[in-house]
Amino acid sequence: MEPIYFLLIGAGAGLLIGALIGWLIERLRSTSGSADPKVLQARHEAQLAEMRASEQAAQAALAAELASVQATALALREQVGGLQEQQRDLIDRQRAEQEAQKERDRAESKVLQMLTPVQENLRSMQSKVSELETQRREQHGQLSEQLKAAAASEERLRSTAESLAAALKSNSTRGVWGETQLRNVVQAAGLIERVDFDVQSSINSDAGAGRPDMVVHLPGGKNIAVDAKVPFSSYLEASGIPVTAAGEEGAKRERLMKEHVKALRSHIDTLAGKEYYAGLDASPELVIAFIPSESLVSSAMEADPAIMDYAFGKRVALASPVTLWSVLKTVAFSWQQNVLTEDAKLLFDLSKELYGRLSKLSDHVEKLGRSIERSVKDYNTFVGSLERQVLPSARKLSALDESKVLGAIPGIEESPRELTAFELTTDPNSTS
Repeated sequence: MEPIYFLLIGAGAGLLIGALIGWLIERLRSTSGSADPKVLQARHEAQLAEMRASEQAAQAALAAELASVQATALALREQVGGLQEQQRDLIDRQRAEQEAQKERDRAESKVLQMLTPVQENLRSMQSKVSELETQRREQHGQLSEQLKAAAASEERLRSTAESLAAALKSNSTRGVWGETQLRNVVQAAGLIERVDFDVQSSINSDAGAGRPDMVVHLPGGKNIAVDAKVPFSSYLEASGIPVTAAGEEGAKRERLMKEHVKALRSHIDTLAGKEYYAGLDASPELVIAFIPSESLVSSAMEADPAIMDYAFGKRVALASPVTLWSVLKTVAFSWQQNVLTEDAKLLFDLSKELYGRLSKLSDHVEKLGRSIERSVKDYNTFVGSLERQVLPSARKLSALDESKVLGAIPGIEESPRELTAFELTTDPNSTS
């Protein structure tokens, strides 16, 4: 930067001096035609002096300007040095930032490479979430349809339940329903009518004549009576009131349930007074009170937990469909075991009889063997006598007539096989 400033200053000073010299020459030319030479010389010297003074002034101005320019140049050089330092710092910072950026890029690349499986898993998860969301929407739609269908079914069920409750308010209808449920349970247990049980059998006892709904026959000639008449009008009326009802409705439901328990206790007393078991042969001293619905038993026990013990004390067994089915299934199994026991006894008797006859047959076989053995001995004796006594005489006759030759008569050396089987050698009458 400094040489450029010097060139500019020198060029400016040369132009200024040249302009002054040209101006003086033109002035001398314009006045040289009419002036005195001495005057011209004096003027010329004066002008030269003026020119020197002007030149000196110009040089002084130029020197001052040069000093100012040099000072400015020094200041500019210092600024340029500072700027160069700043530029170097900037370049160093840029280089460091570039290196750091490269390191960050490499680190990010490694992180991205490491996160690639995670990204794939996220994509797969996002796809599954989308699929699940689609399935959820479909299931929500299906659930809505099912809820609508359930609501319609519930309405139909409510209507049917109301119709059934209205029908069951009739005593005859309740009796038919209880007998039908009893027959279904008996058939499900595998019992056969008129073989394993009888329906509407008349019973006479000290308590009077009675007619239980069913008499179940047990193995060994035993019997047990089953009654299916249960009052539950109060229960039907109470079931129409929600369990969560409060106030007057809740109090009414509680009162109806107490009436239901009271009616059931009265029925237990009635069955206990009939004493069906006294009119049956070898019957357990109890009567089964069949209750056609599980809810009838559970609601009564909930309202009065002591009702089961009360029934046991009266020799009455409260049986729901599940309980009665279990009892009757046990009876059916007992009948099967009884039949199997009888068949097994018959098979044992037949096998014992067969075993005795086989032993008797062994005696006959032994006698036959001894007879065959005597026949073999007699045959062998015959053959020996023939060979020792008869044939020698026959040979003498053969010498007279050689055309007659007696054939060989084989002997029997084998004896009958002895009986070795334990069953055929043991005396059936022996007690050892």
